[in-house]
Amino acid sequence: MSGLLIRPRIRPRVAVVLVYTAAMCMNGLDSTIVNPALYTIAGDFGRPLSAANTVETAFLVALAVGLPVAGWLGDRFGTKRVFLGALTAFTIASAVCGLAPDLTTLVVARAVQGLAGGLLTPVGMTLLFRAFPPHERMKLAKVLIVPTALMPALGPPLGGLLTEHLSWHWLFFVNVPIGTAAVLLGVFGLREHVEGPEGKFDTVGFWLATPALGLLTYALGFGPSQGWTRPAVAVSAALGSVLLVAAVLHQVRAKTPLLKLKLLADRVYGSASALAGVTAAGLMGVLFVFPLLYQASLGASALDAGLSVFPEAVGLMLASQVVDRLLPKLGPRLLTVPALLVAAAVFATLAIPGVAENAWSVRGLMFLIGLVLGTAVLTVQISGFESIGPADMGQAMGLFQIVRTLGGALGIAACAAVIGGGHVTEAAAAPGPYRTAVWVTAALVAAGALIALRLPREAPQPPPFDDEDAPPPGEGLAADEAPAVKG
Repeated sequence: MSGLLIRPRIRPRVAVVLVYTAAMCMNGLDSTIVNPALYTIAGDFGRPLSAANTVETAFLVALAVGLPVAGWLGDRFGTKRVFLGALTAFTIASAVCGLAPDLTTLVVARAVQGLAGGLLTPVGMTLLFRAFPPHERMKLAKVLIVPTALMPALGPPLGGLLTEHLSWHWLFFVNVPIGTAAVLLGVFGLREHVEGPEGKFDTVGFWLATPALGLLTYALGFGPSQGWTRPAVAVSAALGSVLLVAAVLHQVRAKTPLLKLKLLADRVYGSASALAGVTAAGLMGVLFVFPLLYQASLGASALDAGLSVFPEAVGLMLASQVVDRLLPKLGPRLLTVPALLVAAAVFATLAIPGVAENAWSVRGLMFLIGLVLGTAVLTVQISGFESIGPADMGQAMGLFQIVRTLGGALGIAACAAVIGGGHVTEAAAAPGPYRTAVWVTAALVAAGALIALRLPREAPQPPPFDDEDAPPPGEGLAADEAPAVKG
């Protein structure tokens, strides 16, 4: 059943772009902004640095826990309602983080932030992709790149700046006015869509998939720094793997699964999801290991090493300006395959002895990584949902984000295993293992080029105009964008 609600004053497409960008910028920034302040936070609360690290642990694990149920919640209660509810929770939790009187309060509030963030990304992209049909999504490249590339890259320098010149509390307070404005805009400007999931809630799938992702995220995220043999990490990895296998077996057999894994059988969407995981593994892996190689080769400081990879974000921003122009002309396959091959070559160049010793060579290569790999990633993200209908969009977005999140974590874990568990000491600071790990990331990206051969040749084309589909006189785009409720 579908119907029309009161037409908002602001065009729904404009509203969804503004609200999505604001929310995702907050979420992307908070994934990295706290790292430089952990030492200060530990000192203020009189706790060891290992205890302060739970601030990030809570955020990342809770974010992974929220992903499996995001698609179902959006379909059941409405994407607008769930998105704005998560954004409100994220904003309130940010205020609580800034006001936290002790570390326990900060960790709990940070976990709420992560849980809300796990809902924001897939539900927000569902809102965005439902507002724009496939042939119009190419223009979204400029929107998608800001929260996914620029904000995480700005997080560490901005976090250090605010901590040094104001206080670490402002790392969280900065979200409050932005989140409040976005919620108010969303209330009056977003359209509602209630898909209405079939059947009952998959309780068994929930209790299998949710802890599986949380445990695996903990193990993959903190194994490199804490050691893979540490009991908490080892048990989390083993138990999470068992639960993940059980979750997959259950989802395939269930009549109304929490995650529609059968969507991966679709040639375009399945290929795009696999590419998302592989490219995330390569990119996150090289961003993890190359700063270590940079320090081992040049004896550079951690800050210098972090700044050395910042040109990658600049390249990604430029990629967002050209994808919408190149994709209609070249098509997904012809644009993605060469971009991934060039990216693999650039990754491999970083591992050549002598390259990491030249700071300007590093900056140039990082810029190229952002440009060519960003072109491939954006193309996949835009064209991968061409064959997904509105009814499955929420489920597809949630599954896509899960694959990409696990891919990034696996890339870091693979590099950490190559360099010997990720422990960087003066005795182990020889560049050899780090170069090998960079070669691993190059191989991952090159493998992505093979998967990209399954992408379609042609870009999405606009449907033929049909006079019967034209809006009534005087309605224009407003009628086309009117809120719809399906149940």
